[in-house]
Amino acid sequence: MSTLTNHQVRLAQRPDTTATREHWNFTTEPVGEPDEGGVLVKTLSLSLDPAMRGWLNDAKSYIPPVAIGEVMRAGGIGRVVASRNPAFAVGDAVYGTLGVQEYAMVVPDQIRHTGLAKVDLRLGTVGQWLNVLGMPGMTGYFGLLDIGQPQPGETVVVSAAAGAVGQTVGQLARIKGCRTVGIAGGQAKCDWVVNELGFDACIDYKAGPGAVREGLKQHCPRGVDIYFDNVGGEILDQVLAKLARKARVIICGAISQYNNANSMPGAGPRNYLSLLVNRARMEGMVVFDYADRYPVAIAELAGYLKDGRMKSKEDTVVGLETFPESLNKLFAGGNFGKLVLQVASE
Repeated sequence: MSTLTNHQVRLAQRPDTTATREHWNFTTEPVGEPDEGGVLVKTLSLSLDPAMRGWLNDAKSYIPPVAIGEVMRAGGIGRVVASRNPAFAVGDAVYGTLGVQEYAMVVPDQIRHTGLAKVDLRLGTVGQWLNVLGMPGMTGYFGLLDIGQPQPGETVVVSAAAGAVGQTVGQLARIKGCRTVGIAGGQAKCDWVVNELGFDACIDYKAGPGAVREGLKQHCPRGVDIYFDNVGGEILDQVLAKLARKARVIICGAISQYNNANSMPGAGPRNYLSLLVNRARMEGMVVFDYADRYPVAIAELAGYLKDGRMKSKEDTVVGLETFPESLNKLFAGGNFGKLVLQVASE
């Protein structure tokens, strides 16, 4: 292992708005041997997620921020290339917080913290394990089912419907017997959501200033029973105005707000009194709270992938060196499906 070189991406400075190449340092270091109980993993692919922008802010959150000089945090799939831990063998495919680097040295006391676990690539591809079978899928599954508690015949609206979490939420809602309406940017994404994923309708928020309001009026005539929010901002306000009685709003993310100046969210929703009028509730969710139940969700979702009731679309970019620009595709709406950074091929 001492002959191998590990290429890494480290945080150089905190961005106020968009993180650009100047905010990162590209470093190299030798790859060592794992200590007793440790594992060395070669990274195959990394998950690029909107939450990564929040991890760059020096602010209190559900997880500590990435420190200056630290390897950028990222979940990924890799292969064990050296192990002194009986739970992992050389050649095992694993998922964990590997970081934006070619090799991840997982020391014994960090095994649990990084969530390092074996994955069965017979259940899905590397991309699918970062999408429907990974954190986005877990987020959609538990957010919709535990917080949303969908009932057959209800109307479910999900923003960023063509993205990683959105595609799982919409397909799962359809499987559970709900009317499913997506919100996405661009006609191509909307067509894919309806024609390939089976949504009942999809609203193109880029179609004009009143597109979301008119789309909700047309496709949700009885109101919105469940709204799965991935974007925040103006779209959240528009949906709040269309809530049905006893509606449930799941707050998963606010990608429209993450690059605001000073890394602070914009103003809160103006239509929040709709929660009062409609006896509705709004609840935030963090996927890590459900970690002990991931196997249940993975088993169910893998079954849907196998029998064709669910699809998993990934948008793969190649090369560690592309990380700064690739991450920003998320915030420009440039990705079509789950954004995956391929670091190495099998």
